[in-house]
Amino acid sequence: MTGVRHPLIQTGMGWVAGPRLVSATAEAGALGILASATMTLPQLRDAITEVRTRTGGAPFGVNLRADASDAADRVRLLIDEGVRVASFALAPSPELIARLKEAGVVVIPSVGAVRHARKVESWGADAVLVQGGEGGGHTGQVATTVLLPQVVDAVGIPVIGAGGFFDGRGLAAALSYGAAGAAMGTRFLLTAESTVPDAVKRRYLEAAVTDVTVTTRVDGLPHRMLRSEMVAALESSGRAASLLRALRHAAAFRRLTGMSWRRMLRDGRALRHGKDLSLSQTLLAANTPMLLKAAMVDGRTDAGVMASGQVAGVIGDLPTCRELVDSTVAEAVAVLTSLARTAVVTEEQRTEEEGAEPFSP
Repeated sequence: MTGVRHPLIQTGMGWVAGPRLVSATAEAGALGILASATMTLPQLRDAITEVRTRTGGAPFGVNLRADASDAADRVRLLIDEGVRVASFALAPSPELIARLKEAGVVVIPSVGAVRHARKVESWGADAVLVQGGEGGGHTGQVATTVLLPQVVDAVGIPVIGAGGFFDGRGLAAALSYGAAGAAMGTRFLLTAESTVPDAVKRRYLEAAVTDVTVTTRVDGLPHRMLRSEMVAALESSGRAASLLRALRHAAAFRRLTGMSWRRMLRDGRALRHGKDLSLSQTLLAANTPMLLKAAMVDGRTDAGVMASGQVAGVIGDLPTCRELVDSTVAEAVAVLTSLARTAVVTEEQRTEEEGAEPFSP
């Protein structure tokens, strides 16, 4: 469907999934996804050009915010540039899906519930990425091991599992559940080609599973991230302090992007997803990318937030993307081959005991 060699996806992480990481992923044979929410339209155009130049035309995708005020312009850019895949953190409208599909772009929305998977399938999505509660960033409460098979059984389009995957055993498990592949975010963040500062990578590598938490104090929605000074400050702040901090970050994000206050508030309200958020939470929802940038770009582990899946607690190395993809695929093949051999031996033993005809796999 997407033209890649291996059933692995590197997710579109803001400030992390830039041209260098996506190019390395694509060259390794997996599907790299550019994160466009933290890019202006001209920056996205330049990033697409850079990936194409680096890889010689290998397939890759772009992650879009369906509720962004310039979503239509970004869709037009993807079509004009011949990008293979459009992924969405939120469900795109039927109109956007139809427009992309008419141009031959594969549409893969991300969902966290069975009903959302059914909805985007009915709207024409080509595949769906399902993230369980173990995943980093905005997340839900249902574990991948429960949610993934539910969605596989509920829809007739390819399903990609996300949340809790970091090696070949996980890929084999996803395929065994009936998924078409597995997506990994934190695992690709912790690679040699990831542009995340070394000091931040060390924080991830040193983290235990219990150092990854879920908080609603960043933008009012459940957000999985590493415990940090900023998270502690947000969780202990009163309403006035939260508002002042939100205004300060909003002003910085406005200077960085050139967005108007009106547009920032509109985007913040769009991120509520029907939740009743305070003014400070609405502002934070609009400029959460600034909190991420402080850590992921500036290296300020004390002043930023570090979105993270629970797998950060079990990762201890920084391979290249090619090493990661190759080892993940090789391990998955070894696991599935071993299971298949075990099944054959077990069946042969059964037929020998029962005197039945042997099973032919």
